[in-house]
Amino acid sequence: MDQSFLVMLSNLLQLHNSLDPTSSLLSDTLASTTTTAIASSASSSSSTSPTSLLYSSSIAPLLFFTIASVLSYVASSRPSSSSSSSSPDATTTTPPPLSSSAVSDYSVSAFRALSTEHIWSLEAPLRDAHWRSLYGLSYPVFTTVVDKLKPYIAVSNLSLPSDYAVAMVLSRLSHGLSAKTVATRYSLEPYLISKITNMITRLLATKLYPEFIKIPVSRRRLVETTQAFEELTSLPNMCGAIDASPIKLHSLPNGHNLPGSYRCRYGYPSVLLQVVADQKKIFWDVCVKAPGGTEDATHFRDSLLYNRLTSGDVVWDKVINVRGHHVRPYIVGDWCYPLLPFLLTPFSPNGLGTPAQNLFDGMLMKGRSVVVEAIGLLKGRWKILQDLNVGLNHAPQTIVACCVLHNLCQIAREPEPELWKEPDEGGPQPRVLDSEKSFYYFGESLRQALADDLHQRLSSR
Repeated sequence: MDQSFLVMLSNLLQLHNSLDPTSSLLSDTLASTTTTAIASSASSSSSTSPTSLLYSSSIAPLLFFTIASVLSYVASSRPSSSSSSSSPDATTTTPPPLSSSAVSDYSVSAFRALSTEHIWSLEAPLRDAHWRSLYGLSYPVFTTVVDKLKPYIAVSNLSLPSDYAVAMVLSRLSHGLSAKTVATRYSLEPYLISKITNMITRLLATKLYPEFIKIPVSRRRLVETTQAFEELTSLPNMCGAIDASPIKLHSLPNGHNLPGSYRCRYGYPSVLLQVVADQKKIFWDVCVKAPGGTEDATHFRDSLLYNRLTSGDVVWDKVINVRGHHVRPYIVGDWCYPLLPFLLTPFSPNGLGTPAQNLFDGMLMKGRSVVVEAIGLLKGRWKILQDLNVGLNHAPQTIVACCVLHNLCQIAREPEPELWKEPDEGGPQPRVLDSEKSFYYFGESLRQALADDLHQRLSSR
């Protein structure tokens, strides 16, 4: 109860006793707690029942109760003020309360009101556009993510509902928010936001990765992919395009002690993301295991994909014959990558080859454009990748988690956001390693055969 009201009530009590000494409110209050004693002594003039105040000859009791009732009503209807507000130090120790709009927008109850089954009764474009603006994807895709993660979240004993936790993390990934900003919105501690973010991104990067990021080895998918690339480039048996992109780090760990190898070619600290995409801009391989200053070729040679391709672990059951060469499915990249039978690169970065070679280079770069657009979509949809504000130890899993979410959106044919544009890249052609010389010579003859065949086919039309 308000302290000022208690003071006024005490003053009224003293006033009442001075005006009507024949009755005592305190004695009546004590007597009312022992009803049996009151009943047995009702005929005694030395005890006064609570109702006797109403029959007192003085008007003081009635006046007291009238004023006390008015003050009680005023005290109960007036918003209570925090006792700490009178202390000059209170504002430094207690964070200001969230506004009513913030509480209504981000509380569990508000989220539950949005995510009940009634949302399915809304028109799909309106429902999904609203959900996409909050969490980066439509409501059906969101429920897919939640359903797949819920069993793993359940065993973590998280005190928040699974869908609420996933929504919180998606809002951070899609808008690029810091843990502190999300904590303010959701009335939680920043360390808890970081903990939940790390848990959800780890689950996405490990549990959902095998399901949504897969090398196209099945016959049906391989044929679909190579045919789509051939329609785009007129080059047969192309099954993907590879590229790398630096992911900017928001801050350096331990101040400025980050090794210089993390500074990318654009000048900012980063880690390097390598992806291979198909014609639908869906990633079928993702690798994040190098500082941003690492050369693309070095990163590729250190990747699991390189080891699997060079060892013959990946078996593509689709071989065609081009001018006496057995051409297995291959990926394409720019001149920063090594030339290999399963990774074809341009003849020249500046069009100094023969007409057949220049035609081949143009078509190869046209096929490579799908991975450039895929990376642009990835960073445009999950803005946290434009300025990664997580710890360096959690950077790889956060990046891979966004790649998984990107694939989910592409598979569901979510609307594509504005592409994130990066400066044109350049770099020297990598040297041929001794262990790659046989691969290089075979890739060189294979590339020339494809170029000559392409030139002949297009020239005869």
